[in-house]
Amino acid sequence: MRRRSMIGAGLAAALVPATAVIVALGAPPASAAIGGSGPYPADYETAASLPNHTIFRPQTLPAERLPILAWGNGGCSANGLSQGNFLREIASHGFLAIANGAPNGSGSTTSQMLTRSIDWAVAENSRPGSKYYDRLDTTKVAVAGFSCGGLEAYAVSNDPRVTTTGIFSSGLLNDADDYQLRRLTKPIAYFIGGPSDIAYPNAVDDWGKLPAGLPAFMGNLNVGHGGTYDQPNGGEFGRVAVLYLKWRLKGDTAAGANFVGADCGLCRSQWSVQQKNLTLDGDPPPTTPPPTTPPPTTPPPTTPPPTTPPPGGTPACTAAYTVQDQWNSGFVATVTVTAASTPLTSWLVTLNLPGGASVSSMWNGVVSGTSGTVTVTNQSYNGRLAAGQSTSFGFQGAGNGSGATATCTGS
Repeated sequence: MRRRSMIGAGLAAALVPATAVIVALGAPPASAAIGGSGPYPADYETAASLPNHTIFRPQTLPAERLPILAWGNGGCSANGLSQGNFLREIASHGFLAIANGAPNGSGSTTSQMLTRSIDWAVAENSRPGSKYYDRLDTTKVAVAGFSCGGLEAYAVSNDPRVTTTGIFSSGLLNDADDYQLRRLTKPIAYFIGGPSDIAYPNAVDDWGKLPAGLPAFMGNLNVGHGGTYDQPNGGEFGRVAVLYLKWRLKGDTAAGANFVGADCGLCRSQWSVQQKNLTLDGDPPPTTPPPTTPPPTTPPPTTPPPTTPPPGGTPACTAAYTVQDQWNSGFVATVTVTAASTPLTSWLVTLNLPGGASVSSMWNGVVSGTSGTVTVTNQSYNGRLAAGQSTSFGFQGAGNGSGATATCTGS
């Protein structure tokens, strides 16, 4: 049971009024350390092709490809400089960090803006003439956020392009949102401000509900909800975030030693540390199959399942439906789409749901209808599949999810 009471209500209040949170938690001070402490002095820019975002990057792009961080600000603030010192510090160590919101922008943001950041970075990496052409590592993508921004990160952490998730002084506010925890399959890290952090009880509640076998780290530094983001180079939160991203996105095991084992680097510091399923050389797989993996009884992806009739010969794609979690009043399901012997530019899945079942929310697909026969088409980023390649979408539903069938058509 999530412990909200005064603390939960306070966090909700802290997340909603963006203006107040910006003033209290994020506007970069005049003494900001321009450049960061890393080997690649960094600053920010904007791009007309990515409005309402702020892009932090090394001023001179290094020879190494830059992994990508999509960031949600505290208070879901649309000021992309809210955690400017912190993000500049990360960029100076060889990362492309994209914050929701324009520099000194106003208003609030949404989780979809994180997805747009990833879409843009992937597109720029493949666009001839772009300064980022073939300069980004689009196989290494993190989503993360502070406070309300952490809730945004949760919402898109199941994007198949995401490598790891970072939750900074945040936690789900309602038990009804726990499906976001159940669908996690990639490593996650929590960086919280200790028991005085208003998000602490919800973060601890989330920690206890993570899927069995999921690689996870939690560090608590007793500084309260505001963290150290506005200190030069992001302070201690900036230092530790760089180490985590170096490990997870660059494979730096020396940095990873700060998080793994009883004698980890942070274990011997002012941080209070918890660990689950962590190893330096590659984390163990979850004890239950991840939602992108068909169950053992499902035929191999190249063999159409019995429920998928071959329209006019060999089907262009197959769809494997799996119920990931079922409870009294609802369920979470995943559908894995696999291209057959030819590449796809788009796909459409037809779901036949059992009586009484309905779709309440969908991720990684565009849904039409909520009950009975439902159709799902690809998002802009997961329609193109090479021969034999797979992608997946998932949804939360009401009722009983067992007995549904899925068929796929593609072009």
